[in-house]
Amino acid sequence: MRLTLKLMIMIRKIALPLLVIAAISVAFTSSKNTQKPTETGFAVVELFTSEGCSSCPPADALLAKIENESKNKPVYLLAYHVDYWDKLGWKDSFSSAKFSARQNQYADWLNLKTVYTPQVVVNGSREFAGSESAILHSSIATALAKSTNNMFEISLSKADKNKLLLNYKTNQKTDGYAIVVALVDANATSKILKGENKGRTLSHVQIVDQFESTALKGKMSGQVDIQLEKHSQTPSELIAFLQDNKTGKITAAARLNLL
Repeated sequence: MRLTLKLMIMIRKIALPLLVIAAISVAFTSSKNTQKPTETGFAVVELFTSEGCSSCPPADALLAKIENESKNKPVYLLAYHVDYWDKLGWKDSFSSAKFSARQNQYADWLNLKTVYTPQVVVNGSREFAGSESAILHSSIATALAKSTNNMFEISLSKADKNKLLLNYKTNQKTDGYAIVVALVDANATSKILKGENKGRTLSHVQIVDQFESTALKGKMSGQVDIQLEKHSQTPSELIAFLQDNKTGKITAAARLNLL
């Protein structure tokens, strides 16, 4: 009888830790399979710039400063080089009419009478001169401080020299929304031979190399097929975000490293 009781005590001592370990294992497995919405805010910073604009280098330098300050934070930086300066003395090799059209779309969304460089738009809802350091820092801090329940996940199921297949998943309604995808070059320098910046060597970061917008039509998950254009260099990063087609407001964002 005394031996049986001793065995029972030993069994209880062994079984209790095993039950605790099992419970922790179940909880861990459950948490891995649960998609939790992001609780912290984010900031998508879109700079419209040009190598032909003498006012733009300070804005480019400010973007580089923000990049250094915001490492490991949900701050997504995009530099679009517009093409309407190209006929005024210097053709920007990173420019595209598509980026100018993007800026004009913001003029419609934000009820602006004109576009200009350098111009910054934060989360699709606030714009100001791209060299305004205090306003940009304040806008990013405000955006990061806003909590959100929107979950947005992206991954690549295929990537080759011709195509990317981007998977996305969100918990927000997507009627009237688009998924916007930008392929970004990390940095570059250019020696300017003509125009307003003649004789200067300009440095750039987060250069948008390709930009695609796809209507989601109410789908909260799916795939986006991106046909790759010829790139000046290998893109280092893919940034994607969800944007309201009526207002321009950006409600979620994510990134993938490509290198």
